[in-house]
Amino acid sequence: MRLQLINRGLRSQYDLKSTSVFANCKRFSVSNNGYSNLDRPVSSFIPERNPEFPNRSEYVQNGVDNVHGWSEAFSSKLEGVRQAVDNVCKILQSGPWGPSVEIALSKCDENPSTELVTGVLRRLDDVNVALNYFRWAEKKTLQAHCPEAYNSLLMVMARSRNFEYMEQILEEISLAGFGPSNTVSIELVAGCVKKRKLKEAFDIIQTMRKFKIRPAFSAYTTLIGALSAVQEPDLMLSLFHQMQELGYEVNVHLFTTVIRAFAREGRVDAALSLLDEMKSNAFDADIVLYNVCIDCFGKAGKVDMAWKFFHELKAHGILPDDVTYTSMIGVLCKANRLNEAVDLFEQLEFNRTVPCAYAYNTMIMGYGSAGKFDEAYNLLERQRQKGSIPSVIAYNSLLTCLGKKQRVDEALRIFQEMRKDAAPNLSTYNILIDMLCRAGKLDVALEIRDTMKAVGLFPNVLTVNIMIDRLCKAQQLDEACSIFEAMDHKVCTPNEFTFCSLIDGLGRQGRVHDAYRLYEQMLDFDLTPNAIVYTSLIRNFFKCGRKEDGHKIYKEMVRRGTSPDLTLLNTYMDCVFKAGETEKGRSLFEEIKTWGFTPDVRSYSILIHGLIKAGCARETYELFYAMKEQGYVLDTFAYNTVIDGFCKSGKVNKAYQLLEEMKVKGLDPTVVTYGSVIDGLAKIDRLDEAYMLFEEAKSKGIPLNVVIYSSLVDGFGKVGRIDEAYLIMEELMQKGLSPNVYTWNCLLDALVKAEEIDEALVCFKSMKELKCTPNTFTYSIIINGLCRVRKFNKAFVFWQEMQKEGLKPNMITYTTMISGLAKAGNVSEADKLFQKFKGKGGIPDSACYNTMIEGLSIANRAMEAYELFEETRLRGCNIYTKTCVILLDALHKAECLEQAAIVGAILREIAKSQHASRSL
Repeated sequence: MRLQLINRGLRSQYDLKSTSVFANCKRFSVSNNGYSNLDRPVSSFIPERNPEFPNRSEYVQNGVDNVHGWSEAFSSKLEGVRQAVDNVCKILQSGPWGPSVEIALSKCDENPSTELVTGVLRRLDDVNVALNYFRWAEKKTLQAHCPEAYNSLLMVMARSRNFEYMEQILEEISLAGFGPSNTVSIELVAGCVKKRKLKEAFDIIQTMRKFKIRPAFSAYTTLIGALSAVQEPDLMLSLFHQMQELGYEVNVHLFTTVIRAFAREGRVDAALSLLDEMKSNAFDADIVLYNVCIDCFGKAGKVDMAWKFFHELKAHGILPDDVTYTSMIGVLCKANRLNEAVDLFEQLEFNRTVPCAYAYNTMIMGYGSAGKFDEAYNLLERQRQKGSIPSVIAYNSLLTCLGKKQRVDEALRIFQEMRKDAAPNLSTYNILIDMLCRAGKLDVALEIRDTMKAVGLFPNVLTVNIMIDRLCKAQQLDEACSIFEAMDHKVCTPNEFTFCSLIDGLGRQGRVHDAYRLYEQMLDFDLTPNAIVYTSLIRNFFKCGRKEDGHKIYKEMVRRGTSPDLTLLNTYMDCVFKAGETEKGRSLFEEIKTWGFTPDVRSYSILIHGLIKAGCARETYELFYAMKEQGYVLDTFAYNTVIDGFCKSGKVNKAYQLLEEMKVKGLDPTVVTYGSVIDGLAKIDRLDEAYMLFEEAKSKGIPLNVVIYSSLVDGFGKVGRIDEAYLIMEELMQKGLSPNVYTWNCLLDALVKAEEIDEALVCFKSMKELKCTPNTFTYSIIINGLCRVRKFNKAFVFWQEMQKEGLKPNMITYTTMISGLAKAGNVSEADKLFQKFKGKGGIPDSACYNTMIEGLSIANRAMEAYELFEETRLRGCNIYTKTCVILLDALHKAECLEQAAIVGAILREIAKSQHASRSL
């Protein structure tokens, strides 16, 4: 509030006393060379017009200038100012600003001079202290500060990188009719650039322009150069146009810098527009600009345009230099236009006495990338014959290409040969170690590492990161951990990538506790985990069933101020949906927007898939069509997600339509696409259509998996088309695939339902011979089949075998076995099994109860049968008419007349209800 009142007062002073302000400040104005007096030492000021300093004219006696006397007086006065500055600084450093400090300052100097204020501000580094003193001096003198004082205050802000009050100060000096000196405006921008705070530097320039202040030319060029290094072409272009608006003369070098930024990003139209603008301003492109255009447009994939610049350069009478040729050769090699690259290389080398080593390196890399290693080796020999020894760069290029082609042994041979020409460097060893780790040759990689140490090259953090990352991907985590633990932190300190690779590798193998311990160690190293680390931790905690820990990691990330990326948010949302937290998943989809991201196709696909699993089919269809209306380019993953959802919810026709739509749009259906639709059709008995799709997928060369074959086996089996189910099974095995337990169960179930139990037993035997272990459902199917054909004793053998294998019978198995034993007359065994089943918490169904009642009745255990009859009624299970008749007969034989009367009454009620239902 106090500062606002002072500002208002200052503005009124500027209006009332503007003439006197500028008169007093005239000697602080910007000099012709663009620098203000702020940048000069106090001793360099000319003080003739300053009443506080000795006037030199007073020291002229009899026409002779008494320089010595004037100098002594001036030095004495200057020393007095310095002493005063020291005293004020001591007061300001004595404690926080307050009345006591103000009183001490007043005692020191009631009316502080311009020299004193400026001198004090030059020494201060705290903006708040400087601003308080600045305002206090203003209040004491009752006049506005001169430009030099304002410049000194802005320099304090530049030194401390504290710009909280900068806009306020710039507004004041703008109202006073002057601006900061060129040096100050440059320092304000350059200070931010040094700290890599480029957005702050950009905002400083925009604030100056807001108050009609003209930033220095070098302030613009410094920031444009820094922005070019971080690929911010739009900000660069904005500054470039501002310079033109202010009348600064932009040169070819500036045009080149901005054009390069746009061309590197592949924004060809913007780069060409700048080129046209440059030509319209009558600037002639130089060799540097042409080289930049050839390189950048070529790397952006615009090879023909790069060729155009190459020919245009020669048409303008500019001779291509080594950089021009080499850049164009590199562009052609990357575009797989090797013949053209070779022709251009021969042009460069024609009648040349000294070979261009850079061009040779580029051409060797081109041959290597194309897999033409003989030509690359010949080029190396040709370079030697011309008197130029191939460099380590040429060999590193060759080794890199050999690694990509997995020619490891050949790479090791070249590594041994290269020592004749060039000493391997760190990059050489890193390339080899990376290659060997990828090939799984860890022992050789460790030998190379030891060789590296023997020649005095110690593995750097990149070497360690390569080994750890490759070992983690090869699931050799113990070796990766041992390399990490053996790191000498004085020589090689782990960085974010080291921890990231190891945390992710451990997490993927289920060692989430170790991964989290490493995360804590990372924090101990004062390293800031990035979004990749948090993504890995969240995904792997959820994968291990520790969803609460996954949620905690996300909250911890937010608390630590780490901003997630879209990949992290998508992964977290996917994990949450898979954990069954549908509403949380919905809210995370909305949270993507609050973080400033736009949901992509993957975001929508995860949302759709999650909602499908939650049974919200209608909502997912709306989302899918909304995506299409909003212009999203739907990928295969998005289509597969929705097709699978349609099939699982019974909308197979819609799924079929989307499959056809994919083909029309040029998206190739995958095994997942075909698998979903084939399974959907098979489940609704549209088997001929399913088989047609199956054949279509094979004709397109799509590698079909066991899941698709199992869907067809199950479909054909359920409708009794056993022969076709067999044919599918045979084809599956002919393709080299192994039927899984689900496939066998589908075939066994079909055989049992067709009462081909002997064939089912043969299949069961084949299943075991093919090393496919039967599960509980397999045994249940066989036991049920044997009981259906009244082979109860054999069923009991399978029952015992099942338990020996350590498999626990389920309700179906128990029910089937109990019914079979009872029907076979082995009531005692059936009753024991029945009681055991209930003792383990099993709940018998109606069929099981009725079978046991009938078995006990036939075995003359009428009262036990009646007790079970009452239990059945209490549980609400249905009593069959046949069961009542058999039980009634047994009760009469046992002369249990009272119980017989109750069963008879219930039998009559059942008969009446059945008669009534038939009448209806």
